Amino acid sequence: MQGAIARFCVVVAAAILNHPLLFPDNSTAPAPDQEDDLLVRMKEHQEQLEAEQAQLEKELSTEALDAGPGHYYIWYFWSALSLIIFFTIEVCRQESSQMGYQGSEAQSEDEEAWFGGVGASSTGLVLEKCVLASFSETCFHGATHENRRMREFVEGFADDLLEALRSVGDREADMEVEDFVGVGSVFETWGVCKPFTCDLIVPFSPPEPYWYQFQLWCGPSSDLTPDLWQGCGQIRLARFGEGCTNCQCGSTHLDEDMLCLVHNRADPSRDDNHCLEEFLCSKGTNYLAKDQVMKWFQISVTKAWGRISHKYEFELTFRNLDCPGALKIRFRSGKVVLLNLTPVVQLKDTDAYFILHFPMDGESSSDTHWHLSFSVYERNLLRHLAKSFPENSCHIRCLQVASFLHKKQTSLTGICALTNHHLKTALLHLLLAKHPSEWGPQHLDQRFKNLICFLQKSIQEKRLSHIIIGNSSVPKEIGVPEIFRSAEPVNLFRSLVLQRQLHTTVVEHFQEMVRNAPVLIQEYTAHIPDGSHSGLQP
Repeated sequence: MQGAIARFCVVVAAAILNHPLLFPDNSTAPAPDQEDDLLVRMKEHQEQLEAEQAQLEKELSTEALDAGPGHYYIWYFWSALSLIIFFTIEVCRQESSQMGYQGSEAQSEDEEAWFGGVGASSTGLVLEKCVLASFSETCFHGATHENRRMREFVEGFADDLLEALRSVGDREADMEVEDFVGVGSVFETWGVCKPFTCDLIVPFSPPEPYWYQFQLWCGPSSDLTPDLWQGCGQIRLARFGEGCTNCQCGSTHLDEDMLCLVHNRADPSRDDNHCLEEFLCSKGTNYLAKDQVMKWFQISVTKAWGRISHKYEFELTFRNLDCPGALKIRFRSGKVVLLNLTPVVQLKDTDAYFILHFPMDGESSSDTHWHLSFSVYERNLLRHLAKSFPENSCHIRCLQVASFLHKKQTSLTGICALTNHHLKTALLHLLLAKHPSEWGPQHLDQRFKNLICFLQKSIQEKRLSHIIIGNSSVPKEIGVPEIFRSAEPVNLFRSLVLQRQLHTTVVEHFQEMVRNAPVLIQEYTAHIPDGSHSGLQP
């Protein structure tokens, strides 16, 4: 009798200890397609235990016939206890299975909501082909044509202003201002938000006998810490003969009647005037200081405008003192155009530029450390890839929709670390990853969904790689120098890693932008019975 009861207890204990609910393994949780097989195996195991229990009950009942009546109470007690145990296990299994299924379903819905780029309740509205196509055509078609007219006006005005700037300076001693280069959304044909913002970079170079020496964060003999100064460099203002190892005029003495045909100076050491270093460089150094350059450029633009203002019937003001050429043009009609004239230093033999202000700035930096802008390479890459796309491809429309939603969300919740440059970078990564045929106009909804997915993943991981630096996928036709192609990739979201609050703000901004997208799209989409679209503008 005691041996049978002991065996019965062992069987019950084995059933409890082997039950998956007692010691669940969350790390090896079965996938949804494996749940049926697991339930079958559990049922077989349970039937085997029940058979063993029945055998033990039979043995106990046989022994009970020979035992006294007091042993019946022990038998009833163990039978009731085993029944309660198995009933409890079965109930818990059913509840856990149902909760696990609901949790898995809820998680799938959350992922679908995020990766769909919109809220679950409005997925069809935002990603429906006809609605998204109607929205982009309604809001952006007219703005694209107006962009072209505004760009022509800005280019003509900028030419006039820079010519006046050259005339007010001392051509022998002042910095030489070169022709501007158009970059950014307006010159890449995807800018749609008003007021129109035109970005022009203005290269400047020193007069003779000065020249630039560059030190890059990725250079072989650089003193810059790569992790601290990614994408940065320093610009040293040197004189001909200083640090120039390719010409003998810097290391030998030339007679008065001899002339260096390379540097056009008989003896640069004779000129003891160091006013340019004091005027544009950081105190006590020969490195160009951003603050000093900003002051020089702002004063020069002010003088230039004073010389030509009588020719124009509009008001020109500086809208941001931290940006030397951030101008605001207001016409008599009330129409406003924003113009960013940014002084830059061109890296020798490249289309990369050292720039005063750059969107990736999330933290303060040294006055002598300049960010490198690859806007020209990005513009050329966008144009190069577009050549292989189908007619009326949807890549520009995708970027326009994302930029529009970002602009509207910014007007609601304020500026955050997420910029249009990040949106364009995400799109360029997708353009390199997908086949050109996938960018046909009929794929607008799918590609927009991909763009939102890519951005969400990048924000979550706090990593968005620079499209040019360290990217071997960029076609060689773009002409990116090997020093940048082989460099370590630069994370444009590095500031989100360093500042938790900054990351939280970006996450909230992006979530709100996605959540508000259906309402904005519905508000700005005009459904006309004959299929035409109204001329609503964002």
